[in-house]
Amino acid sequence: MSNELLSRKAVFLILEKALNENNTLESSFENVVERFAHNLSAQDRRFIRHLTTTILRRLGQLDGIINRCTKKKLTDKQLPVRHVLRMGIAQLIFMDVPAHAAVNTSVSLMDKVVNKNLGYLKNSVNAILRNVDRERDFLIRKFNNTRLNIPHWMRDSWDQRFGQPVVKEILSAMLGEPPLDIVLKPELDEREWAQKLKGEPLPTGGIRLYKAGKINELEGFDEGAWWVQDIAATLPVKLMNSKHGDVVLDLCAAPGGKAAQSAAKGARVIAVDASENRLRRLQENMDRLNFEVDVVQSDILKYQPDHKFDYIILDAPCSSTGTIRRHPEILHSRSPSDVKDMIDIQVKMLDHASSLLNPGGILIYSVCSMESGEGPDQIKALLERDGSLKREKITKQELSEFEQAILETGDVQTLPHYYEGGMDGFFISRMIKN
Repeated sequence: MSNELLSRKAVFLILEKALNENNTLESSFENVVERFAHNLSAQDRRFIRHLTTTILRRLGQLDGIINRCTKKKLTDKQLPVRHVLRMGIAQLIFMDVPAHAAVNTSVSLMDKVVNKNLGYLKNSVNAILRNVDRERDFLIRKFNNTRLNIPHWMRDSWDQRFGQPVVKEILSAMLGEPPLDIVLKPELDEREWAQKLKGEPLPTGGIRLYKAGKINELEGFDEGAWWVQDIAATLPVKLMNSKHGDVVLDLCAAPGGKAAQSAAKGARVIAVDASENRLRRLQENMDRLNFEVDVVQSDILKYQPDHKFDYIILDAPCSSTGTIRRHPEILHSRSPSDVKDMIDIQVKMLDHASSLLNPGGILIYSVCSMESGEGPDQIKALLERDGSLKREKITKQELSEFEQAILETGDVQTLPHYYEGGMDGFFISRMIKN
């Protein structure tokens, strides 16, 4: 099998895992690409990722085109054929792939990869893709609507909260390949390292890389000069205002970006997480960075230390809708019931975190979500039921780089289009114990 066809086969298998089995894009990519690793070049890997993410980001547009171009609606048993068509049309409409390569490899997939019982549709796939190529300009105009790519419940939620003009900007920001943000240790010079890594300094003290390559091959990785953390994810610790020598309780701490931030400021960090595997990764990160962090494996709701804390950060489990630009499979794996389940967990975690806070102590709540129920509604409900907490409003002086993210309540909601090159959607609230 040629590398050209092998790359498409890898994409097909990743789509099956991500869309049929609800696996994450990263785990699907690693699982499939590892199987073919000895036959794939770095260029092949980049193509596989680019085609896969293009399909996941534009699935609604692609399916709209498929439905228009097929005389009979494809059945559930014909889902593999839909995957092949999605791949071919994504290459024809949204990527710079020659038509002959997009069509021929798709037809070959029908021969060599797709269930043999569906082989009779090979000629139909060929005809549909050739028709799409002929009508390319018309189809681009007709299906030039990014709102097709998000589920109705999510679209309605965002329209109500942000308004359609803002949602349009959010969706546009989610279509591009996201850059890689890293945070330097505070003693290192940002401009010097930006030159070394061919990146751009960020206003928060990090560096943005638009062409990163393999992370563990970048200069400074082995020496522990930096760690990976989206610019939005750095804001909760920045707003906590802990100092050298303070003790910080980091709940749901893995994989450790916020723990690293606090440790870099000289705080003593107690990092708690329920997942053994995620904590192992956190410990590996701390070892590489040469940060000493107390690691505790525990269900957050069962964690009962022998003293209370002045600083607690709860980066709670959530729907992760703010990270869709990096994890586009979330568009297709989340449902309203998932959000409700997350809200219920967050309620319990917030109540428990409050019980661990000293009078005068600071609690930072953050979620990488753009759902109102996980953000402003969650904090409104918390303050209504817990009279011992009050909001400590975040000011424009503290967040001058992103003052448009500060809500009237004094909380923060970053959105994907708030910074050139994009950023995650994060909700952050800061509270103080009476």
